[in-house]
Amino acid sequence: MGALERLEELDAVRRLRERDASLFSDDLDMRIPIMQRLGWTDLAEKAPGRFALLDGLAEALRSEGTTDLLLLGMGGSSLAPLVMERIIGSAEGSPRLHVLDTTSPVQVTELLATLDRESTYAIIASKSGSTIEPLSLYAIVHAWLTADGMTRREAGRRFIVITDPGSPLEKLRQRDLMRTTLTGPATVGGRYSALSMFGLAPAAMIGIHLPSLVMRAQAMERACSAPVAENPAALLAGWLAESWEAGRDKLTLVASDRYRPFGLWVEQLVAESLGKNGRGIVPVIESKTPAPADLGGDRAVVVIRFGDDAALADWSRQVAADHPVFELTVTDVFDVGAEFVRWEYAVALTGVLLDVNPFDELAVTEAKTATKAILDGGASEVPPASLDLDGTWITYAGGFELPDVQPLDRASALAGATDAAAEGDYIALLVYAPDDEQRLAPLRAACSKLSAATGRAVCLELGPRYLHSTGQLHKGGPNNGVFILVTARDREDLEIPGKRFTMAALHRAQAEGDLVTLARHHRRVLRLDLPSTSVESLAALAADIEAAAG
Repeated sequence: MGALERLEELDAVRRLRERDASLFSDDLDMRIPIMQRLGWTDLAEKAPGRFALLDGLAEALRSEGTTDLLLLGMGGSSLAPLVMERIIGSAEGSPRLHVLDTTSPVQVTELLATLDRESTYAIIASKSGSTIEPLSLYAIVHAWLTADGMTRREAGRRFIVITDPGSPLEKLRQRDLMRTTLTGPATVGGRYSALSMFGLAPAAMIGIHLPSLVMRAQAMERACSAPVAENPAALLAGWLAESWEAGRDKLTLVASDRYRPFGLWVEQLVAESLGKNGRGIVPVIESKTPAPADLGGDRAVVVIRFGDDAALADWSRQVAADHPVFELTVTDVFDVGAEFVRWEYAVALTGVLLDVNPFDELAVTEAKTATKAILDGGASEVPPASLDLDGTWITYAGGFELPDVQPLDRASALAGATDAAAEGDYIALLVYAPDDEQRLAPLRAACSKLSAATGRAVCLELGPRYLHSTGQLHKGGPNNGVFILVTARDREDLEIPGKRFTMAALHRAQAEGDLVTLARHHRRVLRLDLPSTSVESLAALAADIEAAAG
């Protein structure tokens, strides 16, 4: 029986729309938490009821001379706004959006140095209200605002909170006299929250025309209620499941230039929803269009293109000769609203077909627990460095052991790790560095060359962002990844008011917490601890990756 026939037999579309938790589990104990995560299915329909509130808030910020808006969040609280800003952009006369989903003291310091205290406002976004990254960033930004004489009350009015009702963050807002709280539905999980307050509020504040965005989303929401054979989400889900069953578990996303940032959001949705129980689909976000011959036999390809992108249409036809291809055509930037809906429905239905619960993320919690243990000063489980290669400390962990013939340089160590990726494996470069294209562009190019040379899918992931995204797949999915974890001993640091650890300590603990968790799951991990994340240091690493590929 094909995937679409299975969805029809299960009456999956109707049951999903009616929030029937039994669609996802026969276990009565599991149904309650699943039911508490199904509130996203009609967010577009309900969205216009919030327009007046958001328009008023956006106008107030403009009238107060706001030039820059910081979004302090992680994962589902930040990725949809990040994607909308990069695809649609801020309207003229509206603030610029800066998404801080990092604990890199280098990135935070560099950004704050470019901003004017008098015209900078911030959003703190956290569903639980207890996420360590946005709370730490809030403490730092609040201290930065008050460092030059701004009063506590004045600083408080610069912050807008987005959280669930009654969360610890809402209590903090009241204590610190912050401006207002915008609540999201408690029944919507982070990665399904693009059309809740978590996505719509930042979009409104930078002048994105919400009616245009939501109109497309509403049309897709209606289409996702249609019978399976004409349902855009069911068709995508069926294709994803059948590709996975055929061994095509590396979901490769190739898009027209303007839509490439959409991959950041899809990546989290697919990996965190489906990467569990030893199963999973690996999202591979291509930073440039690869040569068809460089795509291995484990690839399935989604193409998102503008209708007039003839070059990508031609590439898609070439790839379809050897790989399953699913084409999505968009007309303009506001179609991203429709794509949020299509993919949310499709991934939920794919969970039904793969027999996984798409609404939990146990391995993400596991990594958070390991990070907390490190910050609390418990007995370290982080493996000691095995080698020092010209100032780069090398650690082998999990399924990797120090080789009998020790590498003489960094390129040799990298070659040993990447050569271990067998057919059907993927390579993930997990880099704890600033989200700065000058630093990352050489690494993206190196990953493309490594993929072409090895025939393996290669993913570049930025830490700690990936911990709330693909981190679930890395530990909960199949053991077919080779992980190159890149950390650095940057001297830049920031005190976090109210905490006994600094930002640099948190940044490092998150990387090492993930290292410990990957090792516990017997994943193959090579850690490279660099002297710094300077442009020169990461360019040298990129050169060594290319040498390893050669």
